Formats: sequence, C-alpha cells, structure tokens
Amino acid sequence: QVQLVESGGGLVQAGGSLRLSCAASGRTFSSYVMAWFRQAPGKGREFVAAINWSGISTYYADSVKGRFTISRDNAKNTVYLQMNSLKPEDTAVYSCTAGKIYPTVVAGLYDYWGQGTQVTVSS
Repeated sequence: QVQLVESGGGLVQAGGSLRLSCAASGRTFSSYVMAWFRQAPGKGREFVAAINWSGISTYYADSVKGRFTISRDNAKNTVYLQMNSLKPEDTAVYSCTAGKIYPTVVAGLYDYWGQGTQVTVSS
C-alpha cells in the first residue's frame, strides 16, 4: 500500500511558475514509476509526465514539453513537477500516481493515486 499526497498548487498568472510536490508513504518509494496526470472539470485524466525508477528517463506530453520538468528524490520519497510558462489551458487538478510498471500514458495501469492539487492559471 502506498499513500500519495500532493501539494504546491494554487492560483498563478499566465506565464508564471509553480512547483508541485508529491510525498509518498506506506511503502518504499524507489522501485515505482511515478507520473503526473491532470483533470479539468468534466473531463478525464490527461497524461502530463512520467519518470522511471532511477530518475534517468523522463516522458512528457507534447502540450507541456519544454515547459514542465518532472524529477524525483528517492531519499525523500518525493516526486516533483516544475511548471514554467503556465497557460490558462494548464488549469486542472493535478494528481500524482505510482505503479510497478514501465512508464505509460494510460492512467488505468497505475496502482496508487493522490487526492490531487488544484492549479489555476489566470489570463
């Protein structure tokens, strides 16, 4: 069992930055693939970024590539999402997830989910 808690969301102006954090507890973190998804009201989860067990390989949705950076600190059981040059279309609830899998864009293949943190980008 893994528990995930996101933090760092908020209201920012277009062009601004936020750093989201996801703290894991309940089980050793280092063997899991970690990812971020986002969900706007009335829509399904959208893949944002993923990082493999070692942190060497990262993957990004085309919509965020070059603006967002995913990283992890296994010693702290924490994964981060640095979001720069934010746009109004980035507005969503951002959730972190974990799975003992290869990185995937398919939300249903991950095992554990956090409750999400709201990111709102104003024009």
